[in-house]
Parts: sequence; structure tokens; C-alpha cells
Amino acid sequence: MAKIKNLLFDLGGVLLNIDYNKTADAFKKLGVQQFDELYSQSGANHLFEALETGKISEDDFYKTILQYCYPSTNKEQLTTAWNAILLNFRIKSLHHLSELKNKYNIYLLSNTNSIHLKAFNKIFDEEIGNGHLDDYFIKAYYSHKIHLRKPYSSTYQFVLDDAGIYAEETLFIDDSIVNIEGAKKAGLAAHHLLAGQKIEDITF
Repeated sequence: MAKIKNLLFDLGGVLLNIDYNKTADAFKKLGVQQFDELYSQSGANHLFEALETGKISEDDFYKTILQYCYPSTNKEQLTTAWNAILLNFRIKSLHHLSELKNKYNIYLLSNTNSIHLKAFNKIFDEEIGNGHLDDYFIKAYYSHKIHLRKPYSSTYQFVLDDAGIYAEETLFIDDSIVNIEGAKKAGLAAHHLLAGQKIEDITF
């Protein structure tokens, strides 16, 4: 087995605490009773995939999701509901990244969108107060910017090619088993971060 030289981290559920139920409940209160069928940790329908891969604009996303909501729903309510999933950063885990940078090349790969990016960057500013989340990594790959998302093999291969690193020397850490399986198909080593586990608990 090749020596691991690179660590590729997911964001939500790994470095940032999230709660899918909060967003699901918020949208249901706005009239989207079938939200669980549209979006979950394990998958997303075409609308959310399009948003996460940057194929539609924020306005197009809002216009489409409004069709599922009560007539009185406005954009501000939608934004609040969509961002309800984002809680707070795992400060100890972020500190641990700084230690890992002394031994490994550190990267980030996140399925996210432009709305959430602005929201969690604001949370980072409020909680950390200096620097930027991306500063922890050699490079951060966001699905809406690279127009690719996990768990597809092409997404991992894009990161490997762009970073100039090898799959067999790279360990991927994610809280979603679907994404873990996708990484393994692409040839990466992978660690499934279980509920309650933190990256500082892993022996690299």
C-alpha cells in the first residue's frame, strides 16, 4: 500500500456541523412537504444538483423552489430555510488541520453552492474572526465552482489531476457513505467519519 501523502476533506459533517432536519423542517413550514424526496444527505434531485454544480443561478433556484411553497413565501424566507442546515464550525477540528499540514498536503472537496458558501464564510468570520476557511488548505474545491459533485468518479479525478496528486497516496474523509464509495471507485483510500466522530480522533 502506498504511503498517504495527501488528505482530502469533506466540509459539512466533517469540519462544519450541519443538520439536514433543520432545513427540511424549515422548508416544510413554507409548504414544501415533499422536501425529503428532493434533498437529503445521500442524494439530491436535479434542481439541487444543478445548483450544486453551478448550472443554474441562485435566482433560478429560488424561482423553481417557490413553485413548491405557499404563495406568500419570499426570497428571504427561502434563504433562511436553505441556510438553516449550517450550524457552527468544529474549532478543534480546524486547529487539528493546522497540525496535519505539517505532515500532509491538505485539500477540501465539498458539495456546496453559492448561497451556502456565502453563509458559512459569514459563520467562519463570526466564529474565527481572522483569515479564511480556504487558508487551511492548499486548495479548496467547491462543486458549484468546478461544476462537478460527489460521488461521481470524474469529480475525484478532476481534483487529483488539478492538484497533481495520486489516488493511491490520497485519503478522503467524508461523513456520507455514498461519497466514500465514490472515492474508493476512483482509487482513493477513504475514511467514513461516523456520527459523533471527529477528525482529531482518526489515526492517520
